[in-house]
Amino acid sequence: NSELLSRHRRAWIIDSFEIEEGHPGPFPYELGKLRFEARKMDVSMDTRLGIQISIKDINDNPPRFERDLYEINLPQESTQDIDKRETLNSTFHYEIKSVSPNVRDTELVIEESGYISFKGCLNYEVAEKFTIVVEAKDHGEVVKLSSSTIVVIHVGNGNNHLPVISGQTGTGKVKELETGVSPVRLHVTDKDTPHTSGWRARYTIHGDERENFKILTDLETNDGILTVVEQPLDFENGAQRELLISVENEAPYYSCEVKERTPSGLWKVDTIKGHDPSGAAEPQSVKVTVDVEDANDPPNFSMTLKEVAVMENVPAGTWFDKVTAVDPDSNYSKEFYKVGNDPAGWVTVDPLTGIITMIKTPDRESPHVVNGTYTILVYAVDKPMTGTATLHIHVWDQNDNVPQLTVDSLDVCVFDAPTTTNIEAFDPDEAPYGGPFTFELLGNVEGKWRLNPYTAGLVKEPGVSSGQHTIHLKISDMQGAFKVYNLSVTACGCTVTPNCSRPKESFLLWSLKIVQEESSSNQTL
Repeated sequence: NSELLSRHRRAWIIDSFEIEEGHPGPFPYELGKLRFEARKMDVSMDTRLGIQISIKDINDNPPRFERDLYEINLPQESTQDIDKRETLNSTFHYEIKSVSPNVRDTELVIEESGYISFKGCLNYEVAEKFTIVVEAKDHGEVVKLSSSTIVVIHVGNGNNHLPVISGQTGTGKVKELETGVSPVRLHVTDKDTPHTSGWRARYTIHGDERENFKILTDLETNDGILTVVEQPLDFENGAQRELLISVENEAPYYSCEVKERTPSGLWKVDTIKGHDPSGAAEPQSVKVTVDVEDANDPPNFSMTLKEVAVMENVPAGTWFDKVTAVDPDSNYSKEFYKVGNDPAGWVTVDPLTGIITMIKTPDRESPHVVNGTYTILVYAVDKPMTGTATLHIHVWDQNDNVPQLTVDSLDVCVFDAPTTTNIEAFDPDEAPYGGPFTFELLGNVEGKWRLNPYTAGLVKEPGVSSGQHTIHLKISDMQGAFKVYNLSVTACGCTVTPNCSRPKESFLLWSLKIVQEESSSNQTL
Protein backbone atom coordinates (compact mmCIF):
# COMPACT_ATOMS: atom_id res chain seq x y z
CA ASN A 1 0.00 0.00 0.00
CA SER A 2 0.94 3.67 -0.16
CA GLU A 3 2.30 3.76 3.37
CA LEU A 4 4.87 1.06 2.55
CA LEU A 5 5.91 2.91 -0.59
CA SER A 6 6.57 6.32 1.13
CA ARG A 7 10.29 7.12 1.70
CA HIS A 8 11.91 9.02 4.51
CA ARG A 9 14.95 11.28 3.76
CA ARG A 10 17.82 12.04 6.11
CA ALA A 11 20.83 14.30 5.55
CA TRP A 12 24.07 14.37 7.54
CA ILE A 13 27.11 16.61 7.39
CA ILE A 14 29.81 14.14 8.12
CA ASP A 15 32.89 16.35 7.79
CA SER A 16 34.17 19.86 6.86
CA PHE A 17 37.25 21.17 5.07
CA GLU A 18 38.81 24.64 4.63
CA ILE A 19 40.78 26.27 1.83
CA GLU A 20 41.93 29.89 1.25
CA GLU A 21 40.61 31.82 -1.68
CA GLY A 22 43.11 32.12 -4.43
CA HIS A 23 45.03 28.95 -3.26
CA PRO A 24 48.00 28.59 -5.61
CA GLY A 25 47.72 24.76 -5.90
CA PRO A 26 49.11 22.51 -7.32
CA PHE A 27 45.87 21.11 -8.59
CA PRO A 28 44.14 18.86 -8.16
CA TYR A 29 44.54 19.81 -4.50
CA GLU A 30 43.60 17.26 -1.82
CA LEU A 31 41.40 18.84 0.85
CA GLY A 32 41.37 15.65 3.05
CA LYS A 33 40.11 12.00 3.34
CA LEU A 34 36.88 10.65 4.40
CA ARG A 35 35.76 7.18 5.25
CA PHE A 36 32.12 6.00 5.69
CA GLU A 37 30.00 2.79 5.44
CA ALA A 38 26.54 2.32 3.88
CA ARG A 39 24.18 -0.47 5.00
CA LYS A 40 20.76 -1.33 3.72
CA MET A 41 18.36 -1.16 6.59
CA ASP A 42 14.97 -0.06 5.42
CA VAL A 43 13.69 0.54 1.94
CA SER A 44 11.62 3.45 3.21
CA MET A 45 14.71 5.44 4.26
CA ASP A 46 16.81 7.66 1.91
CA THR A 47 20.02 8.99 3.43
CA ARG A 48 22.26 11.73 1.98
CA LEU A 49 25.75 12.54 3.23
CA GLY A 50 27.08 16.13 3.04
CA ILE A 51 30.61 17.57 3.09
CA GLN A 52 31.12 21.31 3.99
CA ILE A 53 33.95 23.20 2.33
CA SER A 54 34.73 26.67 3.76
CA ILE A 55 36.60 29.19 1.57
CA LYS A 56 38.75 31.44 3.75
CA ASP A 57 38.91 35.15 2.75
CA ILE A 58 42.33 36.63 2.14
CA ASN A 59 43.52 40.28 1.67
CA ASP A 60 43.41 40.41 -2.12
CA ASN A 61 41.68 43.82 -2.65
CA PRO A 62 43.39 47.14 -1.84
CA PRO A 63 41.40 50.19 -0.65
CA ARG A 64 40.22 52.21 -3.64
CA PHE A 65 39.94 56.03 -4.03
CA GLU A 66 36.80 57.40 -5.67
CA ARG A 67 38.95 59.37 -8.14
CA ASP A 68 42.47 59.15 -9.45
CA LEU A 69 42.93 62.93 -9.31
CA TYR A 70 41.60 65.54 -6.86
CA GLU A 71 41.95 69.27 -7.63
CA ILE A 72 41.40 71.88 -4.93
CA ASN A 73 41.42 75.69 -5.13
CA LEU A 74 42.62 77.26 -1.90
CA PRO A 75 42.80 81.02 -1.23
CA GLN A 76 46.23 82.24 -0.31
CA GLU A 77 44.74 83.91 2.76
CA SER A 78 43.59 80.57 4.24
CA THR A 79 44.80 79.99 7.77
CA GLN A 80 46.43 76.79 9.03
CA ASP A 81 43.99 74.27 10.51
CA ILE A 82 44.57 70.70 11.79
CA ASP A 83 41.55 70.23 14.02
CA LYS A 84 40.60 66.57 14.38
CA ARG A 85 37.42 65.51 12.61
CA GLU A 86 35.18 63.02 14.38
CA THR A 87 35.34 59.88 12.23
CA LEU A 88 35.13 56.16 12.85
CA ASN A 89 38.29 54.10 12.74
CA SER A 90 38.59 52.12 9.52
CA THR A 91 40.61 49.12 8.45
CA PHE A 92 42.93 51.33 6.44
CA HIS A 93 44.77 54.61 6.88
CA TYR A 94 45.95 57.54 4.71
CA GLU A 95 49.50 58.61 4.22
CA ILE A 96 51.07 61.44 2.21
CA LYS A 97 53.84 59.82 0.17
CA SER A 98 55.17 62.95 -1.56
CA VAL A 99 54.63 66.71 -1.86
CA SER A 100 55.87 68.83 -4.75
CA PRO A 101 57.22 71.42 -4.38
CA ASN A 102 58.52 70.98 -0.88
CA VAL A 103 58.65 74.47 0.63
CA ARG A 104 60.01 75.50 3.98
CA ASP A 105 57.06 77.49 5.30
CA THR A 106 54.26 75.07 4.36
CA GLU A 107 53.68 71.54 5.67
CA LEU A 108 50.77 69.46 4.38
CA VAL A 109 49.24 66.78 6.62
CA ILE A 110 46.38 64.29 6.25
CA GLU A 111 44.12 62.97 8.99
CA GLU A 112 42.57 59.56 9.49
CA SER A 113 39.38 60.86 7.89
CA GLY A 114 41.26 61.88 4.75
CA TYR A 115 41.00 65.59 5.53
CA ILE A 116 44.05 67.43 4.20
CA SER A 117 45.25 70.52 6.06
CA PHE A 118 48.43 72.55 6.33
CA LYS A 119 50.70 74.19 8.85
CA GLY A 120 52.48 77.49 8.31
CA CYS A 121 51.73 79.89 5.44
CA LEU A 122 50.58 79.73 1.84
CA ASN A 123 52.34 81.99 -0.64
CA TYR A 124 51.34 82.08 -4.29
CA GLU A 125 54.67 83.56 -5.30
CA VAL A 126 56.53 80.63 -3.66
CA ALA A 127 54.24 77.85 -4.85
CA GLU A 128 51.28 78.35 -7.19
CA LYS A 129 50.19 74.74 -6.58
CA PHE A 130 51.08 71.64 -4.59
CA THR A 131 50.96 68.14 -6.07
CA ILE A 132 50.42 65.52 -3.38
CA VAL A 133 50.52 61.72 -3.71
CA VAL A 134 48.21 60.22 -1.10
CA GLU A 135 48.28 56.50 -0.29
CA ALA A 136 45.52 54.50 1.36
CA LYS A 137 46.86 51.23 2.96
CA ASP A 138 44.76 48.54 4.65
CA HIS A 139 45.60 46.63 7.80
CA GLY A 140 45.91 43.06 6.43
CA GLU A 141 47.55 40.56 8.80
CA VAL A 142 49.64 38.77 6.20
CA VAL A 143 49.51 41.03 3.18
CA LYS A 144 48.92 44.81 3.38
CA LEU A 145 47.48 46.26 0.18
CA SER A 146 47.31 49.91 -0.86
CA SER A 147 46.36 52.33 -3.64
CA SER A 148 47.20 55.96 -4.27
CA THR A 149 45.70 59.13 -5.77
CA ILE A 150 47.00 62.53 -6.74
CA VAL A 151 45.74 65.69 -5.05
CA VAL A 152 46.51 69.05 -6.72
CA ILE A 153 46.03 72.13 -4.52
CA HIS A 154 45.91 75.42 -6.45
CA VAL A 155 46.89 78.42 -4.32
CA GLY A 156 44.95 81.60 -5.05
CA ASN A 157 46.84 84.66 -6.20
CA GLY A 158 46.54 87.28 -3.45
CA ASN A 159 47.87 90.71 -2.65
CA ASN A 160 51.35 90.14 -1.22
CA HIS A 161 52.80 93.58 -2.00
CA LEU A 162 51.55 97.10 -1.37
CA PRO A 163 51.59 99.52 -4.32
CA VAL A 164 54.37 102.10 -4.17
CA ILE A 165 54.00 105.59 -5.68
CA SER A 166 57.03 105.98 -7.89
CA GLY A 167 56.44 109.48 -9.26
CA GLN A 168 54.06 111.89 -10.93
CA THR A 169 53.82 113.70 -14.25
CA GLY A 170 51.71 116.54 -15.62
CA THR A 171 51.74 120.31 -15.51
CA GLY A 172 50.12 120.52 -12.10
CA LYS A 173 48.23 123.59 -13.34
CA VAL A 174 44.57 124.22 -14.07
CA LYS A 175 42.86 127.31 -15.40
CA GLU A 176 39.95 128.35 -13.25
CA LEU A 177 36.49 127.40 -14.52
CA GLU A 178 37.96 124.61 -16.69
CA THR A 179 36.56 121.09 -16.21
CA GLY A 180 37.57 117.69 -17.49
CA VAL A 181 41.30 118.52 -17.52
CA SER A 182 43.94 116.29 -15.83
CA PRO A 183 46.78 118.27 -14.22
CA VAL A 184 48.52 115.29 -12.53
CA ARG A 185 49.13 111.61 -13.28
CA LEU A 186 50.51 109.40 -10.48
CA HIS A 187 52.66 106.35 -11.25
CA VAL A 188 52.87 103.25 -9.02
CA THR A 189 54.83 100.02 -8.98
CA ASP A 190 53.44 96.75 -7.64
CA LYS A 191 55.22 93.36 -7.49
CA ASP A 192 51.99 91.37 -7.58
CA THR A 193 50.80 89.67 -10.78
CA PRO A 194 49.69 92.38 -13.28
CA HIS A 195 46.00 92.88 -14.00
CA THR A 196 44.84 90.97 -10.92
CA SER A 197 42.85 92.38 -8.01
CA GLY A 198 46.04 92.26 -5.93
CA TRP A 199 47.81 94.47 -8.53
CA ARG A 200 45.13 96.93 -9.62
CA ALA A 201 45.46 100.23 -7.77
CA ARG A 202 42.65 102.15 -6.10
CA TYR A 203 43.27 105.82 -5.28
CA THR A 204 41.61 108.01 -2.64
CA ILE A 205 41.67 111.83 -2.45
CA HIS A 206 41.87 113.52 0.96
CA GLY A 207 41.41 117.24 1.60
CA ASP A 208 39.07 118.00 -1.32
CA GLU A 209 36.31 119.64 0.68
CA ARG A 210 34.74 121.38 -2.33
CA GLU A 211 34.78 118.12 -4.33
CA ASN A 212 36.57 119.68 -7.30
CA PHE A 213 38.52 116.53 -8.21
CA LYS A 214 38.18 112.86 -8.94
CA ILE A 215 40.92 110.27 -9.59
CA LEU A 216 40.53 107.25 -11.84
CA THR A 217 42.82 104.27 -12.45
CA ASP A 218 44.30 103.63 -15.88
CA LEU A 219 43.46 99.95 -16.39
CA GLU A 220 46.57 99.32 -18.50
CA THR A 221 49.29 101.24 -16.67
CA ASN A 222 47.75 101.34 -13.16
CA ASP A 223 48.39 105.13 -13.11
CA GLY A 224 46.13 107.42 -11.14
CA ILE A 225 44.65 110.20 -13.31
CA LEU A 226 43.62 113.29 -11.32
CA THR A 227 40.80 115.19 -13.09
CA VAL A 228 38.79 118.36 -12.42
CA VAL A 229 35.09 117.46 -12.29
CA GLU A 230 31.88 119.44 -12.93
CA GLN A 231 32.54 121.70 -9.93
CA PRO A 232 35.29 123.91 -11.42
CA LEU A 233 38.08 125.62 -9.53
CA ASP A 234 37.87 129.29 -8.63
CA PHE A 235 41.08 131.31 -8.46
CA GLU A 236 39.46 133.74 -6.05
CA ASN A 237 39.05 130.89 -3.52
CA GLY A 238 42.77 130.14 -3.57
CA ALA A 239 45.61 130.00 -6.06
CA GLN A 240 46.69 126.51 -4.92
CA ARG A 241 45.01 123.27 -3.87
CA GLU A 242 46.87 120.95 -1.50
CA LEU A 243 45.67 117.35 -1.79
CA LEU A 244 46.71 114.11 -0.11
CA ILE A 245 46.28 111.04 -2.31
CA SER A 246 46.62 107.49 -1.00
CA VAL A 247 46.79 104.24 -2.97
CA GLU A 248 45.94 100.66 -2.15
CA ASN A 249 44.87 97.58 -4.10
CA GLU A 250 41.41 96.30 -4.89
CA ALA A 251 42.14 93.11 -2.93
CA PRO A 252 43.10 93.53 0.74
CA TYR A 253 46.77 93.18 1.54
CA TYR A 254 47.84 89.83 3.05
CA SER A 255 51.09 88.79 4.71
CA CYS A 256 52.03 85.56 6.51
CA GLU A 257 55.38 84.82 8.22
CA VAL A 258 56.35 81.66 10.09
CA LYS A 259 57.86 82.47 13.47
CA GLU A 260 58.26 78.98 15.00
CA ARG A 261 57.81 75.41 13.71
CA THR A 262 56.48 73.51 16.70
CA PRO A 263 56.73 69.69 16.84
CA SER A 264 53.00 69.31 17.51
CA GLY A 265 49.95 71.43 16.87
CA LEU A 266 49.93 74.55 14.76
CA TRP A 267 53.03 76.54 13.95
CA LYS A 268 53.38 80.05 15.28
CA VAL A 269 52.80 82.57 12.48
CA ASP A 270 52.28 86.35 12.15
CA THR A 271 49.59 87.39 9.65
CA ILE A 272 48.41 90.79 8.38
CA LYS A 273 45.16 91.10 6.43
CA GLY A 274 43.92 94.48 5.28
CA HIS A 275 44.79 97.53 7.38
CA ASP A 276 46.96 96.73 10.37
CA PRO A 277 46.52 98.81 13.55
CA SER A 278 50.26 98.93 13.98
CA GLY A 279 50.67 100.74 10.68
CA ALA A 280 52.72 97.95 9.10
CA ALA A 281 50.39 97.74 6.09
CA GLU A 282 49.05 101.28 5.79
CA PRO A 283 48.46 102.58 2.23
CA GLN A 284 51.11 104.94 0.93
CA SER A 285 50.12 108.61 0.57
CA VAL A 286 51.65 111.49 -1.36
CA LYS A 287 51.01 115.24 -1.35
CA VAL A 288 49.88 116.78 -4.63
CA THR A 289 49.79 120.53 -5.30
CA VAL A 290 47.57 121.94 -8.05
CA ASP A 291 48.11 125.56 -9.14
CA VAL A 292 44.98 127.44 -10.20
CA GLU A 293 45.59 129.97 -12.96
CA ASP A 294 43.47 133.10 -12.99
CA ALA A 295 41.02 133.65 -15.85
CA ASN A 296 38.58 136.39 -16.76
CA ASP A 297 35.46 135.57 -14.75
CA PRO A 298 32.08 136.92 -15.84
CA PRO A 299 30.56 139.54 -13.53
CA ASN A 300 28.14 138.01 -11.07
CA PHE A 301 24.81 139.66 -10.23
CA SER A 302 23.78 139.43 -6.59
CA MET A 303 20.32 138.51 -7.90
CA THR A 304 19.92 137.07 -11.38
CA LEU A 305 16.13 137.33 -11.22
CA LYS A 306 14.29 140.27 -9.68
CA GLU A 307 10.59 141.00 -9.29
CA VAL A 308 9.73 144.72 -9.18
CA ALA A 309 6.50 146.71 -9.47
CA VAL A 310 5.67 150.07 -11.01
CA MET A 311 2.46 152.00 -11.55
CA GLU A 312 1.58 152.59 -15.16
CA ASN A 313 1.69 156.16 -16.40
CA VAL A 314 4.46 157.21 -14.01
CA PRO A 315 6.37 160.05 -15.64
CA ALA A 316 9.61 159.57 -17.56
CA GLY A 317 12.67 159.97 -15.33
CA THR A 318 11.19 157.94 -12.46
CA TRP A 319 13.80 155.79 -10.64
CA PHE A 320 12.34 152.42 -9.72
CA ASP A 321 15.10 149.83 -9.10
CA LYS A 322 18.82 149.01 -8.94
CA VAL A 323 20.91 145.98 -9.90
CA THR A 324 24.28 145.04 -8.43
CA ALA A 325 27.03 142.90 -9.97
CA VAL A 326 30.55 142.07 -8.84
CA ASP A 327 33.54 141.30 -11.03
CA PRO A 328 35.51 138.54 -9.25
CA ASP A 329 38.67 139.68 -11.01
CA SER A 330 38.49 143.23 -9.73
CA ASN A 331 37.90 144.86 -6.35
CA TYR A 332 36.82 148.25 -7.71
CA SER A 333 33.66 149.43 -9.46
CA LYS A 334 33.43 149.42 -13.22
CA GLU A 335 31.16 151.00 -15.78
CA PHE A 336 29.85 147.77 -17.20
CA TYR A 337 26.03 147.89 -16.81
CA LYS A 338 23.87 148.11 -19.93
CA VAL A 339 20.33 147.30 -20.97
CA GLY A 340 20.29 144.04 -22.87
CA ASN A 341 16.66 143.62 -23.92
CA ASP A 342 13.94 146.26 -23.56
CA PRO A 343 11.28 145.57 -26.23
CA ALA A 344 9.34 148.84 -25.77
CA GLY A 345 12.34 151.02 -24.85
CA TRP A 346 11.02 151.96 -21.42
CA VAL A 347 14.19 152.06 -19.31
CA THR A 348 17.83 153.05 -19.08
CA VAL A 349 20.52 151.84 -16.64
CA ASP A 350 23.39 153.83 -15.18
CA PRO A 351 26.56 152.02 -16.37
CA LEU A 352 28.38 152.61 -13.06
CA THR A 353 25.71 152.41 -10.34
CA GLY A 354 23.19 150.02 -11.92
CA ILE A 355 20.27 152.39 -11.18
CA ILE A 356 17.35 151.75 -13.55
CA THR A 357 15.23 154.74 -14.62
CA MET A 358 12.08 155.07 -16.74
CA ILE A 359 12.64 157.01 -19.95
CA LYS A 360 9.10 156.41 -21.25
CA THR A 361 5.72 156.35 -19.56
CA PRO A 362 4.87 152.68 -18.92
CA ASP A 363 1.57 151.51 -20.33
CA ARG A 364 0.01 148.34 -18.96
CA GLU A 365 -2.00 147.97 -22.14
CA SER A 366 1.17 147.75 -24.26
CA PRO A 367 1.40 144.60 -26.44
CA HIS A 368 4.79 143.93 -24.81
CA VAL A 369 3.14 143.50 -21.41
CA VAL A 370 2.12 139.89 -20.92
CA ASN A 371 -0.27 139.12 -18.09
CA GLY A 372 0.62 142.44 -16.52
CA THR A 373 4.40 141.80 -16.62
CA TYR A 374 7.04 143.57 -18.69
CA THR A 375 10.41 141.74 -18.92
CA ILE A 376 13.83 143.31 -19.49
CA LEU A 377 17.41 141.99 -19.39
CA VAL A 378 20.31 143.89 -17.84
CA TYR A 379 23.93 142.99 -18.68
CA ALA A 380 27.18 143.48 -16.80
CA VAL A 381 29.82 143.34 -19.54
CA ASP A 382 33.51 142.63 -18.93
CA LYS A 383 34.62 141.62 -22.40
CA PRO A 384 34.47 138.93 -23.47
CA MET A 385 32.50 137.77 -20.43
CA THR A 386 28.97 138.91 -19.63
CA GLY A 387 26.70 138.48 -16.62
CA THR A 388 22.93 138.65 -17.03
CA ALA A 389 20.06 139.64 -14.73
CA THR A 390 16.36 139.37 -15.58
CA LEU A 391 13.81 141.91 -14.29
CA HIS A 392 10.10 141.13 -14.22
CA ILE A 393 8.37 144.52 -14.00
CA HIS A 394 4.81 144.10 -12.76
CA VAL A 395 2.85 147.08 -14.08
CA TRP A 396 0.00 148.16 -11.83
CA ASP A 397 -3.17 149.12 -13.67
CA GLN A 398 -4.83 152.54 -13.67
CA ASN A 399 -8.19 153.58 -15.04
CA ASP A 400 -6.68 155.34 -18.00
CA ASN A 401 -9.04 154.01 -20.66
CA VAL A 402 -12.75 154.62 -21.25
CA PRO A 403 -15.11 152.00 -22.64
CA GLN A 404 -15.00 151.69 -26.41
CA LEU A 405 -17.57 150.52 -28.94
CA THR A 406 -16.74 147.38 -30.81
CA VAL A 407 -18.40 148.81 -33.97
CA ASP A 408 -19.51 152.38 -34.69
CA SER A 409 -22.46 151.52 -36.97
CA LEU A 410 -25.49 149.21 -36.79
CA ASP A 411 -28.23 147.93 -39.09
CA VAL A 412 -31.84 147.56 -37.89
CA CYS A 413 -34.87 146.16 -39.69
CA VAL A 414 -38.10 148.13 -40.08
CA PHE A 415 -41.09 146.10 -38.86
CA ASP A 416 -44.41 146.98 -37.30
CA ALA A 417 -43.17 145.52 -33.97
CA PRO A 418 -40.13 146.71 -31.93
CA THR A 419 -36.75 145.15 -32.89
CA THR A 420 -33.61 144.78 -30.76
CA THR A 421 -29.94 144.98 -31.80
CA ASN A 422 -27.13 144.26 -29.34
CA ILE A 423 -24.49 146.90 -28.59
CA GLU A 424 -21.00 145.63 -27.67
CA ALA A 425 -18.19 147.55 -25.90
CA PHE A 426 -14.80 146.78 -24.33
CA ASP A 427 -12.26 148.43 -22.01
CA PRO A 428 -8.48 147.69 -22.06
CA ASP A 429 -8.36 148.24 -18.31
CA GLU A 430 -8.93 145.32 -15.96
CA ALA A 431 -11.30 145.07 -13.05
CA PRO A 432 -12.29 147.15 -11.24
CA TYR A 433 -11.62 149.67 -13.99
CA GLY A 434 -13.57 147.91 -16.74
CA GLY A 435 -17.02 146.38 -17.10
CA PRO A 436 -19.77 145.73 -16.55
CA PHE A 437 -20.62 148.94 -18.42
CA THR A 438 -23.52 151.40 -18.14
CA PHE A 439 -25.22 152.47 -21.41
CA GLU A 440 -27.33 155.67 -21.71
CA LEU A 441 -29.16 157.27 -24.68
CA LEU A 442 -28.87 161.05 -24.92
CA GLY A 443 -31.08 163.51 -26.71
CA ASN A 444 -34.74 163.25 -27.83
CA VAL A 445 -35.28 159.53 -28.43
CA GLU A 446 -38.79 159.15 -27.01
CA GLY A 447 -40.97 156.95 -29.18
CA LYS A 448 -38.00 156.08 -31.39
CA TRP A 449 -35.21 154.39 -29.46
CA ARG A 450 -34.71 152.85 -26.07
CA LEU A 451 -32.24 150.47 -24.33
CA ASN A 452 -33.00 147.05 -22.91
CA PRO A 453 -31.74 147.35 -19.30
CA TYR A 454 -30.75 143.69 -19.12
CA THR A 455 -28.94 143.01 -22.39
CA ALA A 456 -27.68 146.48 -23.43
CA GLY A 457 -29.70 145.99 -26.61
CA LEU A 458 -30.82 148.96 -28.74
CA VAL A 459 -34.60 148.73 -29.22
CA LYS A 460 -36.09 150.39 -32.31
CA GLU A 461 -39.73 151.48 -31.86
CA PRO A 462 -42.23 150.98 -34.77
CA GLY A 463 -42.30 154.71 -35.47
CA VAL A 464 -38.74 154.81 -36.81
CA SER A 465 -38.67 155.16 -40.59
CA SER A 466 -36.17 153.68 -43.02
CA GLY A 467 -32.98 155.62 -43.57
CA GLN A 468 -29.87 156.82 -41.74
CA HIS A 469 -30.08 157.79 -38.06
CA THR A 470 -27.49 159.08 -35.55
CA ILE A 471 -27.83 158.13 -31.90
CA HIS A 472 -25.85 159.76 -29.07
CA LEU A 473 -24.75 156.92 -26.75
CA LYS A 474 -22.95 157.38 -23.41
CA ILE A 475 -20.94 154.37 -22.10
CA SER A 476 -19.48 154.39 -18.54
CA ASP A 477 -17.21 151.89 -16.73
CA MET A 478 -17.48 150.78 -13.07
CA GLN A 479 -15.55 153.84 -11.86
CA GLY A 480 -17.68 156.30 -13.85
CA ALA A 481 -15.18 156.99 -16.61
CA PHE A 482 -17.23 157.47 -19.80
CA LYS A 483 -17.34 158.58 -23.38
CA VAL A 484 -20.22 159.68 -25.64
CA TYR A 485 -20.31 158.09 -29.08
CA ASN A 486 -22.29 159.05 -32.18
CA LEU A 487 -23.61 155.67 -33.26
CA SER A 488 -24.71 155.48 -36.91
CA VAL A 489 -27.83 153.31 -37.33
CA THR A 490 -29.26 152.31 -40.72
CA ALA A 491 -32.93 151.22 -40.78
CA CYS A 492 -34.22 149.23 -43.75
CA GLY A 493 -36.86 146.69 -44.73
CA CYS A 494 -34.43 143.73 -44.66
CA THR A 495 -36.37 142.12 -47.53
CA VAL A 496 -33.39 141.33 -49.78
CA THR A 497 -30.77 140.50 -47.09
CA PRO A 498 -30.94 139.99 -43.30
CA ASN A 499 -29.40 143.44 -42.89
CA CYS A 500 -29.34 146.69 -44.79
CA SER A 501 -26.41 145.83 -47.04
CA ARG A 502 -27.53 145.28 -50.69
CA PRO A 503 -25.89 142.45 -52.68
CA LYS A 504 -23.38 143.65 -55.27
CA GLU A 505 -25.47 142.50 -58.26
CA SER A 506 -28.56 144.31 -56.99
CA PHE A 507 -26.58 147.51 -56.49
CA LEU A 508 -25.24 147.37 -60.05
CA LEU A 509 -28.72 146.79 -61.50
CA TRP A 510 -30.11 149.68 -59.44
CA SER A 511 -27.29 151.99 -60.54
CA LEU A 512 -27.82 151.02 -64.16
CA LYS A 513 -31.54 151.79 -63.92
CA ILE A 514 -30.81 155.24 -62.53
CA VAL A 515 -28.36 155.97 -65.35
CA GLN A 516 -30.87 154.82 -68.00
CA GLU A 517 -33.59 157.00 -66.54
CA GLU A 518 -31.31 160.02 -66.49
CA SER A 519 -30.32 159.37 -70.10
CA SER A 520 -33.95 159.25 -71.20
CA SER A 521 -34.65 162.50 -69.44
CA ASN A 522 -31.79 164.20 -71.21
CA GLN A 523 -33.08 163.06 -74.59
CA THR A 524 -36.54 164.42 -73.80
CA LEU A 525 -35.11 167.74 -72.76
